[in-house]
Amino acid sequence: MSEPALEAHSNILSQLRRRLDKDEFTKIRRLWRDHSVAEDARDIPGLIATLTEDCVYAIPQSEIEWRGHAGAERFYTELLTAFPDVHFDLQNIVIGPQGVFEEAHVTGTHEGKWLHHNASGKAVEFDVLIFFPWNAEQELFRGERVWFFNLEEQLAEKA
Repeated sequence: MSEPALEAHSNILSQLRRRLDKDEFTKIRRLWRDHSVAEDARDIPGLIATLTEDCVYAIPQSEIEWRGHAGAERFYTELLTAFPDVHFDLQNIVIGPQGVFEEAHVTGTHEGKWLHHNASGKAVEFDVLIFFPWNAEQELFRGERVWFFNLEEQLAEKA
């Protein structure tokens, strides 16, 4: 096994071996709730308050990333400008010592540029998976890894 593969394997094993205590579960759940409430309120400072300074927002499908608090602020400003009426309908959630994983059904109107797609003014409806990795030392999220399903196709056909 290559050195990067061994390191990844070791990281996965350490994540699997992490024990979750009740207090940590409560902190993770509370922080996710605070993050969600801030997002619903379009409260960007409230969102940033839930993140480590070195947070990373990533869309793995497109290899796009935003780094640090400034990057997270850009991510949310762009997302909430592109879809000002965005609504996340939570479908599933898993909370553990590694962080939070959620599945949501999303609706909104494409009113501003998102990624490389200009505004279409059209309604969009798509699914999203989001992982919020937990930083146990800082008791904050290290950002988000976001997978969009069927969004790119809708934006491309409505452009």
